[in-house]
Amino acid sequence: CMFPAHRVFKILGSAGFLGVNKPIEYGGLGLDFSYSLAVAEELGNIRCGGIPMAIGVQSDMATPALTRFGSDELKKEFLQPTISGDKVACLGVSEVGAGSDVASIKTKAVRNGDDLIINGGKMWTTNGTQADWMCLLANTSEGPPHRNKSLICLPMKLPGIHIARKIDKIGMRSSDTAEIFFEDVRVPYKNIIGQEGMGFMYQMLQFQEERLWGVANCLTMMENVIQETIDYTRQRKIFQQPILHHQAVHFRLAELQTEVELLRSLLYCTTAMYIRGNDVTKQASMAKLKAGRLAREVPDSCLQFWGGMGFCSDVMVSRFYRDFRVLSIGAGADEVMLSIICKYMNTLPKK
Repeated sequence: CMFPAHRVFKILGSAGFLGVNKPIEYGGLGLDFSYSLAVAEELGNIRCGGIPMAIGVQSDMATPALTRFGSDELKKEFLQPTISGDKVACLGVSEVGAGSDVASIKTKAVRNGDDLIINGGKMWTTNGTQADWMCLLANTSEGPPHRNKSLICLPMKLPGIHIARKIDKIGMRSSDTAEIFFEDVRVPYKNIIGQEGMGFMYQMLQFQEERLWGVANCLTMMENVIQETIDYTRQRKIFQQPILHHQAVHFRLAELQTEVELLRSLLYCTTAMYIRGNDVTKQASMAKLKAGRLAREVPDSCLQFWGGMGFCSDVMVSRFYRDFRVLSIGAGADEVMLSIICKYMNTLPKK
């Protein structure tokens, strides 16, 4: 099953939640990015990972580059209805042969008069089967891989766009994730966001907000899992006393709560630097790395204390165990985060 994106996004859009840090003239609230993260944290109270992730794609992953670099015409056509919840957005970066290695994408957009003709395909596209438009990264020239790409606003109802399948995932099951093929898809050249050839750089900037959003969203989830585990282990008895009263249990929960608080501090510190205009690539990568690992460690440790109940699919701890495994993979895998951190530490071997 799949959640109804248009219905949910229209409600959120009407309440102002899809454009918190977007300009007022396009229907946004005009606040800084820290307010977007406050919303992301609050969305962590939804009892699944799939719907918050889909909302995040709409509000903070498919739109930052368009907001910063797009023409007024593009913003009116794509950003405004995305903020209002009338159009569902998706992000087309990953491909079958290029996930975290973004420079290796093969999808091409070749100029033909006033148009671009797109051929290729995208993989693991959140909101992909329901989207009205895609923020598409494609190669627009033959140049070096970091300077030959452009971000393009692509309406999803055009001839030649084939939604191949809705991918069956181990977690995030309510969120539709699509494999999409492009066959001679014609889109106006003016649909390029900002400058042609700057797409890779724009996407790297866009990733910063996506990664910080993911960190904020999983913080609340981890706190809720810890609290539900406290509640369950307090009333479930083993060897004549509550599970919680065993030192191994309450000490472990204290350790996990400490880790969550440390991650929150890193997120808030990084966000404060970011909204002042600093380059936070290193700190954002550290936060994303830590979040991905902690979002595996917290549900795993907590699930153990639920015993047989933890292995049932109808309790929250097992759902988060499945759903948040993707945080170490999506938006740049842990290993890519480590490489970025090493680059800033000047410890990466030269090629």
